[in-house]
Amino acid sequence: MTDTSSYPAGPRPVGIVLRADTTSALAASTYGLLAQLERLGLQDAVRFTEISSGTGAARSFCLPDSLAAQWAPGLDTIGLAEKLQLDTLGNSEDLEREILLAMLLSPAAFEFPSHAELASAIRIRRNIVVAARKTALEFHTTEVNRPEDCWTYSEDDGFTVRPGHALIPALQKATQPEASGKLYSFSCYRATEYVILLAIAQELETCNPPLLAALQQRWERRAIMSGKFHDVFLREYGTMEQPLPPKYYVPGDRLWFRNPDEHSSDVSGYEGSWVFYLGGGLFTNFWKREQPYTLTAKCLELFHWRHATYTDKAGELRINESIVEAGVKASSANPAEAARILELMLRMREPKGVYESGGCIDTSREYPRWVCPGTADMVLPPA
Repeated sequence: MTDTSSYPAGPRPVGIVLRADTTSALAASTYGLLAQLERLGLQDAVRFTEISSGTGAARSFCLPDSLAAQWAPGLDTIGLAEKLQLDTLGNSEDLEREILLAMLLSPAAFEFPSHAELASAIRIRRNIVVAARKTALEFHTTEVNRPEDCWTYSEDDGFTVRPGHALIPALQKATQPEASGKLYSFSCYRATEYVILLAIAQELETCNPPLLAALQQRWERRAIMSGKFHDVFLREYGTMEQPLPPKYYVPGDRLWFRNPDEHSSDVSGYEGSWVFYLGGGLFTNFWKREQPYTLTAKCLELFHWRHATYTDKAGELRINESIVEAGVKASSANPAEAARILELMLRMREPKGVYESGGCIDTSREYPRWVCPGTADMVLPPA
């Protein structure tokens, strides 16, 4: 029987769904997940339910309602690590715990054809967080560059890896200054693609080497970018019709904060901000990686873009970052003003082209597709 006595009105956790062709395969996947939960000390933090399926067998796993209400009221996962005293920065198992618990709290099902795919998905999310923490970029709205020893560029193919240079270290060298000794210029969107590709490649190195080899060959010929990258490598959960709760995030999620101000959103590079959720209530700051954003800080920054917009001598719209920083500092020091801004910014974003009363919170998040042999659904297009 479902425990509803202590669960408030609002979104309910759906969690993780495992599907299989046979009941014995489902039993094996279930055993794998329960063993993982026990290893992490979370064996009492899950309830599971049989799901009727037209073909095969399926079972859902989520947090019990009483724990969900206690640990993440309203499916607010921002404070999950703090409530459970998880050291997600210094302890990789604590990061795994936060990822798995947040997935078990999801209001939209995370579906997997095996426990092996779920385990890979968790490791990829962990890889994303680790790589995103190390990523630091040179901010520039019009110029881009890469390490010339292992990358080359053409207008038709984008940045490709030079033959003889492995994809994983090439991606690390482009995004992590410890690997290269300098910072390179990216858009924040392209940087998220590199971090995701790196995290996937690191998992493929052990779970599916042939797919890693195919990625290597593809990136030596032509990069997969933008909309094609999303279609090939990512799933999206949450929709405009069924938005995710504004404070529900899983470590490793890619998401967009929209600039809800029409005028300042016309500045190149300031239409919004692509980030990863790092867990522990923090979001990436690729320009100052030692200062990751809280949700409040990110909302205040986007809000003050409207106050820092100007037209330069060439007639181009620009943003004065010093004015943004001063505005954020002043708002942070005034609790009433900060609360007013947050009330505006924590609203769901409006559809493309609409600037009336929406905020900066997107209705969806993105995460990588399946990667294991036999179930991987990353189909690389021909170069």
